[in-house]
Amino acid sequence: MLGAGKVGSALGAALAQAGHRVVAASGVSDASQRRAAERLGVGTSGPEDVVAAAELILLAVPDDILPGLVAGLASTGAGLRGKLLAHTSGAYGLSVLDPATREGALPLALHPVMTFTGRDDDLNKLTGISYGVTAPEPLRPIAEALVIEMGGEPVWIADADRALYHAALASAANHMVTLIAESSDLLHRIGVEHPGRMLGPLLGAALDNVLRLGIAGLTGPVVRGDAGTVRKHVDALILTAPEAADAYIALARLTADRALAAGLLKPEEAERLLDALGGNIWT
Repeated sequence: MLGAGKVGSALGAALAQAGHRVVAASGVSDASQRRAAERLGVGTSGPEDVVAAAELILLAVPDDILPGLVAGLASTGAGLRGKLLAHTSGAYGLSVLDPATREGALPLALHPVMTFTGRDDDLNKLTGISYGVTAPEPLRPIAEALVIEMGGEPVWIADADRALYHAALASAANHMVTLIAESSDLLHRIGVEHPGRMLGPLLGAALDNVLRLGIAGLTGPVVRGDAGTVRKHVDALILTAPEAADAYIALARLTADRALAAGLLKPEEAERLLDALGGNIWT
């Protein structure tokens, strides 16, 4: 395993629970070295030593590091031939592994659709999650088996679609965190002592609605066509949190556009929202 960080150590532990033997791991930071020892039961080694010892090499490193790592392994003549080389990146597909594939490695892309914090409960989060999987046709059964062994569900993603696939996931999960943190801060500013208690039930219901109903589960002032309320929101944000106003306007326009297309918002209501948001909601 190359990269005993939050993701790599959790997946390595899941594979170990499934009966695989973790023989080596690499990691530079103190946290990675600690996870390798505590979660995987191994010390840390150099990348070439990991490749030499393992039959399945899991590359669990940040996206920006992955191309250089693969190129470096291929250029050093590490014994890659006949070995499974799997990365956990969502944005990359198989092409990033090309240098190693030319040296005889068997490429896989196995991206766990989950957020990892490095806490002890990371391993428990793996049960039942989806993995975005890309693999050459002959290796599909192996990729599928690895995911199932880790307690996950393989979802096949075409190589050309990896960037869009990852953009969809990041937009939903990462931006949600930012939006909720921003909302919590705004509530704190006006004296709400426990914003989480206020937001939790609302957000839980909203998430359930959209997962069950799609855009038909939309509620709030935009879908109601309440242009005056939307304008008050914008004005309040410009005065209090101008850094958040542009995001609110952009998301309100996207919301209005989708509501209009779904027939949830009347054209005349959309026109009023257009004026409230200060720009065209159609492209």
